[in-house]
Amino acid sequence: MTQRVTQRRLPGVRGAAVGSVLALAAGLAFVAGSAGPAAAIPAAAAAKPSEGCEGGGNARDAAKSASVTAATAADAVRPRSTAVGTAAERISHSLPAQAPIGLWTESSVTLRTPVSKGTVRLDVTSRGFSTDSLAVQRYVPESHRWVDLTAGTSGSGSPQHAVLTFPLTTSASAAKPHTVALRFMDLDRPGTFTVTASVTDGKGHTYRAPARTATTTRPEASVSGWHQGTTLTRGGPAGEFTLTVKNTTDRAYPRPYASYFAYGAGNGHALTPKDIDLQQYRPGHGWERVALVAGGCDPGMSATLRPATNGPLAPGATATYRLRVAVAGSAPRDVTAADAGVTAGNGDLSYFSQELPFAIKGGK
Repeated sequence: MTQRVTQRRLPGVRGAAVGSVLALAAGLAFVAGSAGPAAAIPAAAAAKPSEGCEGGGNARDAAKSASVTAATAADAVRPRSTAVGTAAERISHSLPAQAPIGLWTESSVTLRTPVSKGTVRLDVTSRGFSTDSLAVQRYVPESHRWVDLTAGTSGSGSPQHAVLTFPLTTSASAAKPHTVALRFMDLDRPGTFTVTASVTDGKGHTYRAPARTATTTRPEASVSGWHQGTTLTRGGPAGEFTLTVKNTTDRAYPRPYASYFAYGAGNGHALTPKDIDLQQYRPGHGWERVALVAGGCDPGMSATLRPATNGPLAPGATATYRLRVAVAGSAPRDVTAADAGVTAGNGDLSYFSQELPFAIKGGK
């Protein structure tokens, strides 16, 4: 199944610089108008500087790499094999009511009828996002691995329906049910998806389970303290803001992260990490400088913020990132504005972004 990543140009970013901003923005969804929640995009696009920046290709390559890495790491997770449904059902399907974005959501199909060279079929319908953005896998006990289920090409740029199938042979019965572990992950944005599971038994019969629907959710995030039209003076006081992330889902996010990026160029110069002083406040530590790392191609820089929580972000828990940004007195005079922003996410995916641009003036 193709995982689509929509990339849009940041306002004020010049031509070839788009590639570096895509690579440095830690999964920032470039939504025109900018502030607010983003589509979940693999954050590995910002984890390592890119060597080439043409057309955002490196961001796409990093996205693919991040997805493969995440899937490989999850292969070691052995699923539960508990049968679902009732003894009277030839096929039963389970799916939780909530499917947090960027996390695998366990599901399963249980058969209570013999199947000889049959086929299990999953009809998936989405609302609010494309089915191309929904990753689906089944567990193969013989190889102890999760494998992707892929849908055929629909011909639509943003399909809302997908059909996924896999072969099955089993001597299952009501007394001896056979369960296939499945899992789903939304890589895009909030919405819902509905799954109808069915099986053909190889003898001319088709059995269907009732449709199940899950709501895709994500933590709530917001930025306070940074105003439109913010201006920073070279060598002057810092601008301060706070990024707040609250886990409003029913699942813990195991690898929460937040990042900051900035890009600014003038007629002959560009901002570099020595020109931006990024600091983060942590209780018990005070203000600490956070090192910005330059991109590997066009001017730009990014930083992963220090953890705001110890361990996973539990349901109902809040992570607070208090930050301040200042421009060095030695920053180039021909750079009069910077594009900047923050992202928040989990592991390899971001689920929130907000642009925090600022103007630059004066200085000694």
